[in-house]
Amino acid sequence: MTKQWNYTALLMTGVFTWAGLAAVSAGAATTPKTTKSTAKSSAALMMTDAQFAKSAAEGGNAEIRLGELAEDRGSNQAVKDLGQRMVTDHAKADTDLQAAATKDNITNLPSQMDARDQATYVRLSKLSGAQFDRAYVHDMVRDHEADIAAFRHEANDGKDASIKQFASQTLPTLEDHLKEARQALQTVEPRTTAPAKKAS
Repeated sequence: MTKQWNYTALLMTGVFTWAGLAAVSAGAATTPKTTKSTAKSSAALMMTDAQFAKSAAEGGNAEIRLGELAEDRGSNQAVKDLGQRMVTDHAKADTDLQAAATKDNITNLPSQMDARDQATYVRLSKLSGAQFDRAYVHDMVRDHEADIAAFRHEANDGKDASIKQFASQTLPTLEDHLKEARQALQTVEPRTTAPAKKAS
């Protein structure tokens, strides 16, 4: 009797252990992955003013380079126009950032994009036509959603007056960029049309 009970208990323990592991595995499998834009914006909330300025400089350089790529490789006029605006607006923002950083004694801002944006540039440079249009615009939407969160945080909670003012003054431009990117997305996304009903 005791042996049988011990065997039954051992068997049930194995069943419950397996069930628990399966539940954990299922939970891990169904947990949504953190997107790169969410990770980027979350990291930005923990930045110092100097770190924000460095990240903004890298991001601005990326938007200029990617914008130039869009002007060259884009096939949709909305994409080309968006790229051209990225070049113009982020070049001005870069000048404004350099001036603000100088006032707050922040030096050695990067003049190149970071490794993540460099990888994006390489990926997009291999595309053309409609494929490029969709990929570029999707990246612009994601990046600007993250950038807006970072700039809004700096504008509200920054400590260095000039960098904080830069973030506040640049924020409306980024919001316009996101609006334009979303509009461009509607023009490049393939539309699915419902099949026509047969006449009865």
